[in-house]
Amino acid sequence: MITVSDLALQYGKRVLFKDVDLKFNHGNCYAVIGANGAGKSTFLKILSGEIQANRGHVSFEPGKRMAVLTQDHFAFEEEQVLDVVIMGHKEMFQIMREKDAIYMNPDATEAEGMRAADLENQFGEMGGWNAANDAAELLSNMGVREDMHYRKMSELSGPEKVKVLLAQALFGDPDILLLDEPTNDLDANTITWLADFLADFKNLVIVVSHDRYFLDMVCTHIVDIDFQKINIYTGNYTFWYESTKLKAAQMANKNKKTEQKRAEMMEFIQRFSANASKSRQATSRKKALEKLNLEEIKPSSRKYPFINFQPSRAPGDQILSVKELSKRDENGELLFSNVTFTINQGEKIALLGQGSAAITALYEILAGEAVPDTGVVEYGQTITATYVPNENDRYFALDKDIDLIDWLRQYSENKDEQFIRGFLGRMLFSGEEVNKLSKVLSGGEKVRCMMARSMLVYPNFVLLDEPTNHLDLESITSLNEAMNNFTGNMIFTSHDHQLTQTVANRIIEITPKGIIDSLLDFEEYLVSDNIIQQREKLLG
Repeated sequence: MITVSDLALQYGKRVLFKDVDLKFNHGNCYAVIGANGAGKSTFLKILSGEIQANRGHVSFEPGKRMAVLTQDHFAFEEEQVLDVVIMGHKEMFQIMREKDAIYMNPDATEAEGMRAADLENQFGEMGGWNAANDAAELLSNMGVREDMHYRKMSELSGPEKVKVLLAQALFGDPDILLLDEPTNDLDANTITWLADFLADFKNLVIVVSHDRYFLDMVCTHIVDIDFQKINIYTGNYTFWYESTKLKAAQMANKNKKTEQKRAEMMEFIQRFSANASKSRQATSRKKALEKLNLEEIKPSSRKYPFINFQPSRAPGDQILSVKELSKRDENGELLFSNVTFTINQGEKIALLGQGSAAITALYEILAGEAVPDTGVVEYGQTITATYVPNENDRYFALDKDIDLIDWLRQYSENKDEQFIRGFLGRMLFSGEEVNKLSKVLSGGEKVRCMMARSMLVYPNFVLLDEPTNHLDLESITSLNEAMNNFTGNMIFTSHDHQLTQTVANRIIEITPKGIIDSLLDFEEYLVSDNIIQQREKLLG
């Protein structure tokens, strides 16, 4: 359906990719992956026609309609929400507007009346009579309440606008769907709904996302941008990731016999296929997964940071006790109240909530950076805690011209430069990169610096407020492994479904009127009728 021929793109001397020849076929979902700056979003913009490559061309099957997820959240501020969704089918929306304008004109001529009749026929053939109902159903499935459907976009919150723009891209069953980070700012239930929707979507999808759970649920192929090339592999993200690790290990040990390598590959494929067959994805995508071939996978050039929260001592019996916490924001609005819980050894708690403001406020109280309106926080005497906040700009002052060595040194008891360089190296800052000024770092680089800062404390208790924000897939994978391997206690919040599912052994959801405390795993928690009833009781 899409053919890419001899494509090349570079900016100055920097080559993103060259000699690219690809085919994207109907019925498949392709996940575009690559290191930060590799050109993932840029490649989608080339496919959509938003930008031009230096060489080559992209051709489409005639008569096919493309929909692209809009990144500008303020593009439709004065438009009605329902209309914004229908705009996803541009031709249908233009016909609707034109015929409605004729009907609204009391001085319309006979010729214009005939034109309106023709437009009505076209509108009906496109499914226009069901457009409003279809748009409303999409919005409702994403959690956008019916009373919002006729409001202006300017009246919606940021996350609500994201859902509307996503509904716009999905509307009208497009033949080609391009999605750049569709799960950003979506809650877990909406991400699950979207994954189910795309798993059953019968047309072509090309998506960029840092959400591994989402990619594993929906994608049949991986489009890997690496070594200035773009290659397509069959399988989902987990298969690609595990395959590249296995291939790299095999290449590192050149003395392995060929047959032994082949046996390992076949065993891995069979094991992966058995696991994949249990997922929702397999119901509509199984044929593609049956073609898995480890032989075609190449080791990745991408580097993974080494994140390791190594406790200096084991925690004692008394970990953390929280009693009757409450907090209001600067406008007097209640964020939470009656927050009471005790943490036991080995517990890793996923902290959930309806809004980021309440969650961040609780983290700041637990970290000692804010004072509650009421209540007490008591850590055990053996506890050494560290905190990685959601917003970290205050740690990187714009008025300080210090390099990364001096920045990290201020948080370390050991001031030796080689010692500091070692921690920075673990976070992929090596060579001359350690001379970067801290105030010019990207969002992902700042998070990696905050990880190094926390590791220096050798904590046995870790607080992580949305630590995966700004991180690439490689850093998220490393963080996930570090959190799994951590032997102390932690409280964390993350929109990364796989991280929460694999790390948390207890879940606490905060509300303005109290908490929901559960030992269910994350996926069970999301669908539990008992939890839904507790939430309705607290919020009602």
